[in-house]
Amino acid sequence: MQNKNKTVIKSMDLLNLFLTYPKLSFNEMIKVSGMPKTSVHRMLGSLEDMGFLDKDEDGKYSLGLLFLQYGQLVADRLDIRQIALPYMKSLRDEMGEAVNLTIRDQHEAMYVEKVDTTQPVRLYTAIGRKSPLYAGACSRVLLAFLPEDELEQYLQDVELRAIGSGTITDQEKLRKVLKETKRNGYTISNSELEDYTTSIAAPIFNHKREVVAGISVAGPNVRFQAETIPVIIDKVKEVAEHISAKLGYDDKKE
Repeated sequence: MQNKNKTVIKSMDLLNLFLTYPKLSFNEMIKVSGMPKTSVHRMLGSLEDMGFLDKDEDGKYSLGLLFLQYGQLVADRLDIRQIALPYMKSLRDEMGEAVNLTIRDQHEAMYVEKVDTTQPVRLYTAIGRKSPLYAGACSRVLLAFLPEDELEQYLQDVELRAIGSGTITDQEKLRKVLKETKRNGYTISNSELEDYTTSIAAPIFNHKREVVAGISVAGPNVRFQAETIPVIIDKVKEVAEHISAKLGYDDKKE
């Protein structure tokens, strides 16, 4: 297993050369990478067979069309950032708190866009940060609206570990919260990813009625009072509905 992992890493190192060099010959790759000739030869054959590399008539290698397909998939997923950002800014300006956008990445949620609060005390959330799907409002809202079979498989596979003092680590409690989230169209987390924080999130759907992102308002829990939480819930759900509509979602369509 360890040798296989090393091969994958070396293959990635080889592919990463093409971020700098559009085309490379076999000998050029050996020179630039510093890898043994036999290793490069073996990996080139596999990468070409799988479509990761193409070789032209002059014997020069370049990235294969497979990357174009992958790139289009990534672009399709991240286009939502451009659609959501104006709504996120308006929500931040109205609520005064940070607004985050997440998408699912396997068993995790990834933060792909954020708008910081203008207040001096703020949460640290970086674009590209990941968190387990079960922990935190903006992550869990993605989990709650997955198809039943995918959700059940996830719950069977995942180990619920504490991250913050409020992380849900009991599976029965998690199942209950997920059902409530799906029924109510939003979820709230308290100190699940970071202590003394609150987050309120709602799902974003595409034209296929699939959950594609989660949007949340988050900040220190002292700024989320009983009288303001219902207002934030309504606003987050409203913004999520607007973004979903932009993606072609129709809540009246069966």
